[in-house]
Amino acid sequence: MSKKLIVWLVAIVVVVIIGAGSLFIVKEGEYKVVLKFGEAVRVEESPGLYLKIPFIESVSQLPKYQMTYESNPTAILTKDKKPIIVDNYTVWRIKSPQSFLRTVQTLSGGVQRIDEAVYNSVRRKLSEVNYDNIISENTERGNINDDITKDVADAILRDNYGIEIIDVRIKRTDLPEGNKQSVYNRMISDRQSIAARYLSEGDEESRKITSKADRTATELLAQAEADAKKIIAQGEQEAAKIYNEAYGKDPEFYNFYRTLQSYVTTLENEPVIMLPIDSPYTRILLGK
Repeated sequence: MSKKLIVWLVAIVVVVIIGAGSLFIVKEGEYKVVLKFGEAVRVEESPGLYLKIPFIESVSQLPKYQMTYESNPTAILTKDKKPIIVDNYTVWRIKSPQSFLRTVQTLSGGVQRIDEAVYNSVRRKLSEVNYDNIISENTERGNINDDITKDVADAILRDNYGIEIIDVRIKRTDLPEGNKQSVYNRMISDRQSIAARYLSEGDEESRKITSKADRTATELLAQAEADAKKIIAQGEQEAAKIYNEAYGKDPEFYNFYRTLQSYVTTLENEPVIMLPIDSPYTRILLGK
Protein backbone atom coordinates (compact mmCIF):
# COMPACT_ATOMS: atom_id res chain seq x y z
CA MET A 1 0.00 0.00 0.00
CA SER A 2 1.44 3.36 -0.94
CA LYS A 3 2.14 6.10 1.53
CA LYS A 4 -0.21 8.41 -0.36
CA LEU A 5 -3.14 6.00 0.11
CA ILE A 6 -2.40 5.62 3.79
CA VAL A 7 -2.42 9.38 4.20
CA TRP A 8 -5.78 9.63 2.45
CA LEU A 9 -7.28 6.91 4.65
CA VAL A 10 -6.02 8.58 7.79
CA ALA A 11 -7.42 11.90 6.58
CA ILE A 12 -10.79 10.35 5.86
CA VAL A 13 -10.91 8.73 9.31
CA VAL A 14 -10.02 12.04 10.95
CA VAL A 15 -12.71 13.84 8.95
CA VAL A 16 -15.30 11.23 9.91
CA ILE A 17 -14.35 11.48 13.58
CA ILE A 18 -14.45 15.25 13.52
CA GLY A 19 -17.70 15.26 11.58
CA ALA A 20 -19.35 12.81 13.98
CA GLY A 21 -18.18 14.86 16.93
CA SER A 22 -19.62 18.04 15.50
CA LEU A 23 -23.17 16.75 14.91
CA PHE A 24 -25.95 16.07 17.40
CA ILE A 25 -29.66 15.29 17.12
CA VAL A 26 -32.50 16.85 19.11
CA LYS A 27 -35.52 14.56 19.55
CA GLU A 28 -39.12 15.40 20.41
CA GLY A 29 -39.66 16.02 24.12
CA GLU A 30 -36.08 16.91 25.05
CA TYR A 31 -33.70 19.80 25.44
CA LYS A 32 -30.12 19.66 24.18
CA VAL A 33 -27.90 22.12 26.03
CA VAL A 34 -24.59 22.99 24.34
CA LEU A 35 -21.81 23.44 26.92
CA LYS A 36 -18.54 25.22 26.27
CA PHE A 37 -15.94 24.39 28.88
CA GLY A 38 -18.78 23.31 31.18
CA GLU A 39 -20.84 26.49 30.74
CA ALA A 40 -24.17 26.47 28.89
CA VAL A 41 -23.93 28.64 25.83
CA ARG A 42 -27.15 27.76 24.02
CA VAL A 43 -30.20 25.49 24.13
CA GLU A 44 -31.71 23.60 21.21
CA GLU A 45 -35.28 22.36 21.74
CA SER A 46 -36.76 21.95 18.26
CA PRO A 47 -36.33 18.45 16.76
CA GLY A 48 -33.56 18.27 14.15
CA LEU A 49 -29.82 17.96 13.38
CA TYR A 50 -27.42 20.55 14.83
CA LEU A 51 -23.68 21.37 14.82
CA LYS A 52 -21.22 21.96 17.63
CA ILE A 53 -17.49 22.56 17.84
CA PRO A 54 -15.79 19.21 18.35
CA PHE A 55 -13.64 18.71 21.44
CA ILE A 56 -14.56 22.20 22.70
CA GLU A 57 -18.34 22.00 23.00
CA SER A 58 -20.29 19.17 24.58
CA VAL A 59 -24.02 18.41 24.74
CA SER A 60 -26.18 17.69 27.81
CA GLN A 61 -29.67 16.22 27.49
CA LEU A 62 -32.65 17.21 29.66
CA PRO A 63 -36.33 16.18 29.45
CA LYS A 64 -38.75 18.78 28.13
CA TYR A 65 -41.98 17.00 29.15
CA GLN A 66 -43.79 17.17 32.49
CA MET A 67 -42.53 14.86 35.22
CA THR A 68 -44.08 13.55 38.43
CA TYR A 69 -42.25 13.23 41.71
CA GLU A 70 -43.83 11.31 44.60
CA SER A 71 -42.56 12.43 48.00
CA ASN A 72 -41.86 9.93 50.74
CA PRO A 73 -44.58 9.69 53.43
CA THR A 74 -43.90 12.36 56.04
CA ALA A 75 -45.13 12.80 59.65
CA ILE A 76 -46.93 16.14 60.20
CA LEU A 77 -48.59 17.62 63.32
CA THR A 78 -51.94 19.33 62.63
CA LYS A 79 -53.32 22.44 64.30
CA ASP A 80 -55.29 20.32 66.80
CA LYS A 81 -52.09 18.37 67.61
CA LYS A 82 -52.95 15.18 65.73
CA PRO A 83 -49.93 13.43 64.18
CA ILE A 84 -50.67 12.34 60.59
CA ILE A 85 -48.73 10.67 57.79
CA VAL A 86 -48.89 12.72 54.58
CA ASP A 87 -48.21 11.30 51.13
CA ASN A 88 -48.17 13.71 48.17
CA TYR A 89 -46.95 14.09 44.59
CA THR A 90 -45.64 16.99 42.51
CA VAL A 91 -46.02 17.61 38.76
CA TRP A 92 -43.14 19.69 37.42
CA ARG A 93 -41.02 20.45 34.35
CA ILE A 94 -37.78 22.14 33.39
CA LYS A 95 -38.61 25.63 32.13
CA SER A 96 -35.09 27.07 31.78
CA PRO A 97 -32.43 24.42 31.05
CA GLN A 98 -29.55 26.89 31.46
CA SER A 99 -30.71 27.99 34.94
CA PHE A 100 -31.39 24.36 35.83
CA LEU A 101 -27.85 23.23 34.92
CA ARG A 102 -26.27 26.24 36.61
CA THR A 103 -28.10 25.70 39.95
CA VAL A 104 -29.16 22.08 40.48
CA GLN A 105 -27.21 20.50 37.56
CA THR A 106 -28.99 17.11 37.55
CA LEU A 107 -32.52 15.70 37.71
CA SER A 108 -31.82 14.22 41.14
CA GLY A 109 -30.63 17.64 42.30
CA GLY A 110 -33.84 19.23 41.01
CA VAL A 111 -35.98 16.60 42.73
CA GLN A 112 -34.14 17.24 46.00
CA ARG A 113 -34.92 20.98 45.83
CA ILE A 114 -38.57 20.22 45.05
CA ASP A 115 -38.80 17.75 47.93
CA GLU A 116 -37.43 20.32 50.39
CA ALA A 117 -39.83 23.04 49.21
CA VAL A 118 -42.84 20.68 49.28
CA TYR A 119 -42.02 19.39 52.76
CA ASN A 120 -41.67 22.91 54.19
CA SER A 121 -44.91 24.08 52.59
CA VAL A 122 -46.94 20.98 53.55
CA ARG A 123 -45.70 21.07 57.15
CA ARG A 124 -46.49 24.78 57.48
CA LYS A 125 -49.92 24.66 55.83
CA LEU A 126 -51.20 21.53 57.60
CA SER A 127 -50.05 22.85 60.97
CA GLU A 128 -52.60 25.67 60.46
CA VAL A 129 -55.57 23.34 59.82
CA ASN A 130 -57.51 20.92 62.03
CA TYR A 131 -57.47 17.23 61.12
CA ASP A 132 -61.23 17.10 60.36
CA ASN A 133 -60.82 19.84 57.75
CA ILE A 134 -57.80 18.17 56.16
CA ILE A 135 -59.67 14.91 55.50
CA SER A 136 -62.70 16.73 54.09
CA GLU A 137 -62.42 16.05 50.33
CA ASN A 138 -65.03 18.61 49.20
CA THR A 139 -63.93 21.64 51.21
CA GLU A 140 -60.56 22.26 52.79
CA ARG A 141 -58.57 19.66 50.86
CA GLY A 142 -58.94 21.52 47.58
CA ASN A 143 -57.95 24.85 49.12
CA ILE A 144 -54.92 23.31 50.86
CA ASN A 145 -53.65 21.75 47.63
CA ASP A 146 -53.98 25.05 45.77
CA ASP A 147 -52.23 26.96 48.55
CA ILE A 148 -49.36 24.45 48.72
CA THR A 149 -48.94 24.49 44.92
CA LYS A 150 -48.65 28.29 44.88
CA ASP A 151 -46.34 28.30 47.88
CA VAL A 152 -43.94 25.74 46.37
CA ALA A 153 -44.03 27.39 42.93
CA ASP A 154 -43.14 30.77 44.46
CA ALA A 155 -40.27 29.27 46.47
CA ILE A 156 -38.80 27.47 43.42
CA LEU A 157 -39.18 30.57 41.24
CA ARG A 158 -37.55 32.77 43.89
CA ASP A 159 -34.45 30.55 43.96
CA ASN A 160 -34.25 30.58 40.13
CA TYR A 161 -33.80 26.83 39.68
CA GLY A 162 -35.25 26.93 36.17
CA ILE A 163 -38.11 24.67 37.34
CA GLU A 164 -41.85 25.22 36.89
CA ILE A 165 -44.22 23.65 39.45
CA ILE A 166 -47.44 22.58 37.74
CA ASP A 167 -49.33 21.02 40.65
CA VAL A 168 -48.82 19.65 44.16
CA ARG A 169 -51.46 17.24 45.48
CA ILE A 170 -51.94 15.44 48.77
CA LYS A 171 -52.69 11.79 47.96
CA ARG A 172 -53.18 10.41 51.44
CA THR A 173 -53.47 11.64 55.02
CA ASP A 174 -53.39 8.73 57.47
CA LEU A 175 -53.07 8.55 61.21
CA PRO A 176 -50.18 6.58 62.67
CA GLU A 177 -51.27 3.02 63.50
CA GLY A 178 -50.97 3.59 67.24
CA ASN A 179 -53.30 6.62 67.16
CA LYS A 180 -56.00 5.46 64.77
CA GLN A 181 -58.34 3.66 67.14
CA SER A 182 -58.34 6.34 69.85
CA VAL A 183 -58.93 9.09 67.27
CA TYR A 184 -61.70 7.10 65.58
CA ASN A 185 -63.41 6.52 68.95
CA ARG A 186 -63.19 10.21 69.74
CA MET A 187 -64.56 11.12 66.33
CA ILE A 188 -67.48 8.69 66.81
CA SER A 189 -68.22 10.21 70.22
CA ASP A 190 -68.12 13.73 68.75
CA ARG A 191 -70.49 12.75 65.94
CA GLN A 192 -72.89 11.14 68.41
CA SER A 193 -72.88 14.30 70.53
CA ILE A 194 -73.58 16.40 67.45
CA ALA A 195 -76.40 14.04 66.40
CA ALA A 196 -77.94 14.19 69.90
CA ARG A 197 -77.80 17.99 69.82
CA TYR A 198 -79.46 18.09 66.42
CA LEU A 199 -82.22 15.73 67.64
CA SER A 200 -82.79 17.86 70.74
CA GLU A 201 -82.93 21.04 68.68
CA GLY A 202 -85.32 19.31 66.26
CA ASP A 203 -87.65 18.21 69.09
CA GLU A 204 -87.65 21.73 70.54
CA GLU A 205 -88.42 23.24 67.15
CA SER A 206 -91.19 20.68 66.63
CA ARG A 207 -92.78 21.61 69.97
CA LYS A 208 -92.64 25.29 69.07
CA ILE A 209 -94.27 24.68 65.69
CA THR A 210 -96.96 22.42 67.17
CA SER A 211 -97.73 24.92 69.95
CA LYS A 212 -97.97 27.76 67.47
CA ALA A 213 -100.25 25.70 65.19
CA ASP A 214 -102.52 24.73 68.13
CA ARG A 215 -102.74 28.35 69.25
CA THR A 216 -103.56 29.50 65.73
CA ALA A 217 -106.23 26.78 65.37
CA THR A 218 -107.81 27.77 68.71
CA GLU A 219 -107.88 31.42 67.68
CA LEU A 220 -109.41 30.57 64.30
CA LEU A 221 -112.11 28.37 65.90
CA ALA A 222 -112.94 31.03 68.48
CA GLN A 223 -113.17 33.67 65.76
CA ALA A 224 -115.33 31.36 63.62
CA GLU A 225 -117.71 30.65 66.52
CA ALA A 226 -117.96 34.36 67.28
CA ASP A 227 -118.68 35.13 63.64
CA ALA A 228 -121.28 32.31 63.51
CA LYS A 229 -123.06 33.59 66.61
CA LYS A 230 -123.03 37.07 65.17
CA ILE A 231 -124.50 35.84 61.89
CA ILE A 232 -127.17 33.76 63.71
CA ALA A 233 -128.13 36.74 65.86
CA GLN A 234 -128.38 38.92 62.77
CA GLY A 235 -130.51 36.24 61.07
CA GLU A 236 -132.83 35.92 64.06
CA GLN A 237 -133.11 39.67 64.27
CA GLU A 238 -133.95 39.85 60.58
CA ALA A 239 -136.48 37.01 60.92
CA ALA A 240 -138.18 38.74 63.87
CA LYS A 241 -138.32 41.89 61.85
CA ILE A 242 -139.95 40.04 58.96
CA TYR A 243 -142.40 38.33 61.34
CA ASN A 244 -143.38 41.66 62.88
CA GLU A 245 -143.88 43.22 59.46
CA ALA A 246 -146.01 40.23 58.37
CA TYR A 247 -148.05 40.36 61.59
CA GLY A 248 -148.63 44.05 61.10
CA LYS A 249 -149.88 43.57 57.55
CA ASP A 250 -152.17 40.51 58.15
CA PRO A 251 -152.49 39.37 61.81
CA GLU A 252 -154.92 36.62 60.89
CA PHE A 253 -152.56 35.06 58.33
CA TYR A 254 -149.67 35.41 60.75
CA ASN A 255 -151.60 33.50 63.44
CA PHE A 256 -152.46 30.84 60.88
CA TYR A 257 -148.81 30.52 59.85
CA ARG A 258 -147.61 30.23 63.47
CA THR A 259 -150.29 27.57 64.07
CA LEU A 260 -149.00 25.53 61.13
CA GLN A 261 -145.47 25.83 62.49
CA SER A 262 -146.65 24.57 65.86
CA TYR A 263 -148.20 21.57 64.11
CA VAL A 264 -144.96 20.74 62.42
CA THR A 265 -143.11 20.98 65.72
CA THR A 266 -145.75 19.01 67.62
CA LEU A 267 -146.09 16.19 65.10
CA GLU A 268 -142.44 15.95 64.13
CA ASN A 269 -141.75 12.66 65.94
CA GLU A 270 -145.27 11.26 65.40
CA PRO A 271 -146.36 11.52 69.06
CA VAL A 272 -149.60 10.18 70.50
CA ILE A 273 -151.77 13.18 71.46
CA MET A 274 -154.97 12.99 73.47
CA LEU A 275 -157.20 16.04 73.02
CA PRO A 276 -160.84 16.78 73.88
CA ILE A 277 -163.03 16.34 70.88
CA ASP A 278 -164.40 19.82 71.26
CA SER A 279 -161.07 21.64 71.56
CA PRO A 280 -160.20 24.23 68.86
CA TYR A 281 -156.99 22.35 68.11
CA THR A 282 -158.94 19.12 67.48
CA ARG A 283 -161.46 20.86 65.28
CA ILE A 284 -158.71 22.29 63.12
CA LEU A 285 -157.02 18.92 62.82
CA LEU A 286 -160.32 17.26 61.89
CA GLY A 287 -161.24 20.09 59.53
CA LYS A 288 -164.50 20.93 61.33
